[in-house]
Amino acid sequence: MRQIQFREALREAMNEEMRRDPRIFLMGEEVAEYNGAYKVSQGMLDEFGAGRVIDTPIAELGFAGIGVGAAMNGLLPIIEFMTFNFSLVAIDQVINSAAKLHSMSGGQFSCPIVFRGPTGNAGMLSSQHSQNFENWYANCPGLKVVVPSTPYDAKGLLKASIRDPDPVIFMESELMYGDKGEVPEEEYILEIGKANITRPGTDVTIVSFGKMMKIAHTAADELAKEGIQAEVIDLRSVRPIDYDTVITSVKKTNRLVVVEEAWPLASLSGEIAYVVQRRAFDHLDAPVVRITCADVPLPYAPTLIEASLPNVARVVKAVKEVTYAKA
Repeated sequence: MRQIQFREALREAMNEEMRRDPRIFLMGEEVAEYNGAYKVSQGMLDEFGAGRVIDTPIAELGFAGIGVGAAMNGLLPIIEFMTFNFSLVAIDQVINSAAKLHSMSGGQFSCPIVFRGPTGNAGMLSSQHSQNFENWYANCPGLKVVVPSTPYDAKGLLKASIRDPDPVIFMESELMYGDKGEVPEEEYILEIGKANITRPGTDVTIVSFGKMMKIAHTAADELAKEGIQAEVIDLRSVRPIDYDTVITSVKKTNRLVVVEEAWPLASLSGEIAYVVQRRAFDHLDAPVVRITCADVPLPYAPTLIEASLPNVARVVKAVKEVTYAKA
């Protein structure tokens, strides 16, 4: 099977859907003439024209609102934020308009819109360009929140998001756009809300999503050298969360470590820990352990970034704690 980059998988998803349905358009900063800040939309202006691949001013509230209005009137917008840090400027439109429209209209209106772009740390960008917002948006009913970890998932989940009748937050990573992975040439769509067991195991369950899946898999490789077999689950989406897959795994392994690149308070890992203790308490042989970002704005210095973020050593240490293995 061919291997393509994460950015290419996203581009293929948008291209295929835009060829299929003329109501779909892409709008955001630098998506057209510049071919995208991360070259995700490279060549799309040439194929679809300025009426469907639209450059905007630096005005996230404005073009998010235009997208919501377009979705209400029968179009299918894809709104790109250069980073989800900038989505805070537009959060009123995302939450108070897009997410609540169906409920407030008694089902008379839907808002089929995708807000997509990178989230989280991308190196020495300091605190205002490095935050994770998955848990923020997952808190809001009316939204779906998708966080792919591979090119295969990125393409299949983005196509599903574009076809979804509800607003979808689609969160990527700057550090993954160049990652390569196997992607079929034939069309496929992945179900939103269905987790993926990416590595079977018997001794502990490691749950994560997005680029933290790299940390989870590397830690599982290290643990396997010491005879600890970790089952690794990629949530793929964090609203909805596939609790059943997690619970089934925990009932088998009896231990859980959740890895998340976000601050600890009000985190998704805390939600998962609550549901697991509520539904599988009698199966737990150790407390659930969370690996999160340090509870500080992300620093600029590389040494402090490394100290702040989840890493392989912290995951390995947590697994050894819950399996009572010698550190």
